[in-house]
Amino acid sequence: MGLNQLNSGLVYTNDECIGCNHCISVCPVFEANYSLKLDDNDVIYVDGEACVQCGACIDACHHHARSYRDDTEQFLDDLSKGESISLLVAPAFIANYPREYGKVLGYLKSLGVKHIISVSFGADITTWGYINYITKHNFQGGISQPCPAIVDYIEKFIPELIPKLVPIHSPMMCAAIYAKKYMKITDKLAFLGPCIAKKSEIIRKENQQYVSYNVTFNHLMKKMKGKNLSSAEAVDELEYGLGSVYPQPGGLKENVEHFLGKDVMVRQIEGEKHAYHFLETYAKRVKDGKPLPFMVDALNCSNGCLHGTGVEPEFIENDDVLFEIQAQREKAKRKLGDRKRDKKSPWAKNIDYQKRLDNFNAQFAGLALDDFICKYQGNKKSIVASKEQIMSAFEDMHKNTLEKQKIDCGACGYDSCERMAQAVALGMNRKENCMHYEKDIIQKEQQEMKILNEQLQEEQRIKTTLYEEIMEDFKEIRSAMGDLAEGNQVSAEDATRIAQAVSGMSSFTEMLRDSMNQVSEAVQGYDIMNEDIIKISNQTGMLALNAGIEAARSGEAGKGFAVIANRVRELSEQTKEAVAAGKEQSEVLLPAIAKLDQETLEFLESIDRINTATSALAASSQEISAQTEMVDQVVNNMTEKMNKLV
Repeated sequence: MGLNQLNSGLVYTNDECIGCNHCISVCPVFEANYSLKLDDNDVIYVDGEACVQCGACIDACHHHARSYRDDTEQFLDDLSKGESISLLVAPAFIANYPREYGKVLGYLKSLGVKHIISVSFGADITTWGYINYITKHNFQGGISQPCPAIVDYIEKFIPELIPKLVPIHSPMMCAAIYAKKYMKITDKLAFLGPCIAKKSEIIRKENQQYVSYNVTFNHLMKKMKGKNLSSAEAVDELEYGLGSVYPQPGGLKENVEHFLGKDVMVRQIEGEKHAYHFLETYAKRVKDGKPLPFMVDALNCSNGCLHGTGVEPEFIENDDVLFEIQAQREKAKRKLGDRKRDKKSPWAKNIDYQKRLDNFNAQFAGLALDDFICKYQGNKKSIVASKEQIMSAFEDMHKNTLEKQKIDCGACGYDSCERMAQAVALGMNRKENCMHYEKDIIQKEQQEMKILNEQLQEEQRIKTTLYEEIMEDFKEIRSAMGDLAEGNQVSAEDATRIAQAVSGMSSFTEMLRDSMNQVSEAVQGYDIMNEDIIKISNQTGMLALNAGIEAARSGEAGKGFAVIANRVRELSEQTKEAVAAGKEQSEVLLPAIAKLDQETLEFLESIDRINTATSALAASSQEISAQTEMVDQVVNNMTEKMNKLV
C-alpha cells in the first residue's frame, strides 16, 4: 500500500491526528487503518478501499482527526450554475431538524431544486419488495440491504454471506428508480441523507445512472448557517405509509410485522460494536445449517439512520430526535387513520395481515419487481499474514514467549497481540506502537542505564582518586616551584657576586698585563745596557791589555801597574761573562714574559665570556622567577577548576 493511496477514500485522516490508536480500537475493519511514521509524527491513515465508512472512528476520535468527503459543495455549486437537480430527502431529516425542515427545503427550492421526494416512499417500495421476494423465493434468513456500510463489509470481508443479502434496493435507490422510471424525472438526483457510506452505494456501476450527489445533513446544515431561511418553505411531493419510521431501530421490523404479523422473527442488530461481530457469527450459523430468522435487519449505527454518520455530532446523543421520530410515527398513523376503514388500504387496522398485504401489492401493482432488484459482487479485501510472518513480527516485538504473545492489553488498538503482530507483518503498523515492546525497550534501557550509572560511579571514584592525586601533585609542584624560586633567588645573588668578582679579576688581569709589559720593556732596556757594558768591557779589556804591554816595557817599575792591568782585564772578562749570562737569562725571560702575556690575554677573554655568561645567568634567573610566578598562578587556576568539577 503506497502512501499516496491512503486517505483517498470517503473517510480520511486530517492534520489533527496524534496516533492515539483509538480509531483502530473501534474500527470493525482490520485492514482499514495504517499506523505510519511521517516527519517524526505517528499518523493513522485510512485505506479507502478497505474502509466501509461506518463512521466509528469519526465518533470516537476526541481530537477530531477524522473527516469525510461528500458532494454537498458540488451540489450547491451545480445548482448555482443552473443544473437541473431534484432532491431525495431521507426521513431522518425531519426527525433531526423538525423546525428547519421545511425552511431548508424551501431555500433549496429557491436555489433551483425541481422536485422534492421523500425517501419514505422509497422505503414503502423496499418493504413491498422485501416481502414479495422473500415469500415468493422462500428466502429465509436474508439480510436487509438499506445500510451500505453493512453491504460493503459483507462484499469485502464475508463474501460467503453475499447470497444472504436480500437483492432488493435500499429506500434511497427505490425512490430514485421510481422517480426516474415511473415519474419520468430527467433531472440529476441528489440524496439528502444522514449517511457517509451512501456515496459508495451511489457510485456502484449499476446505480450511477440514478443518483449524482450524496449530501449529508452535517455538511449541508453548516452551509445553511447565516442563510436567511425565514422566507422559504417547502414539503415533499409524495405520500407514504410507514416508510417514515424506517430510519429508527426496528423500523423495518415494524413494517414487516404490519403485513406479516408479530409471529415473524426479524433479528434486529444495530451499532458498529455488535453488527460486524454478529455478521461473523451469523456466517458460521449459515454454514452450519442452523435455524435462521425470517430476516436480519442489520444497521451500522446504534440508533439507526436517525443518528447516522453524516449527522451533526451534537445530535448523536440527543434523545429529542427519538421523541421527534415517535411524533412522526403518530402523525403518519393519524394520516393513515383517515383510510383505516378503507378496505383497500394497506394501512387499515381492522383487516387481517393477508388483506393488508394484498392491498399493499395492489397499491404497487403498477411496479415491476425486477426494476428494484439489485446485484452484489464479491470484492474480497481481506489480507492475511502467514504464520511465519506473524512469528517473525513477534520476534521483532520481543514477544518470544507464549505468555508475552497473549498479553492482549489493547493499547495498540487491536483486540489481541496476534492482531498487532499481523498488522506489523503486513506493514500496517509498527512494532513501536506496542506498549509492551516500548516498555521492554525502556526496561532494557533502564538496565543499561543502571550499568552505565555504576560505571560512571566507578569512573567518578577513579576520577576522584585521580583528582586527589593530581591535587597532591599540584601541592608538590607548588612546593617545588617555591623551592625553585628560592634557589633561583640565591643563584641570582651568587651570579651577581660572581659577576662582580669576575669583573675584579678582569681589572686585575689588565693591571697584570700592564706590569708584564713594563717588565718586558725593562728587560729589553737591560739588554741594551748590557750591549753598552760589553762595549765598555771590550774597551776596558783593550785598555788593560795595552796597559799590561806598557807595564812590561817599564820593567820593575811597571810590575805593579801590570798587576792592576791584569786585574782590570779579568774584571772586564768577568763583566762580559756576567753580561753574557744576563743576556742568556733575558733571552729566556722575554719569551716567557711574552707567553705569559698571551696566556694573560686568553685568561682575560675567558673572564669576559664568564662575565657575559654570568650576566645571562642573572637575566635567566629573573626570567625563571617570572615564569615561576606564572606557573604558580596556572597551578592555582587549575586547582580552583578541579575543585569545581568535584
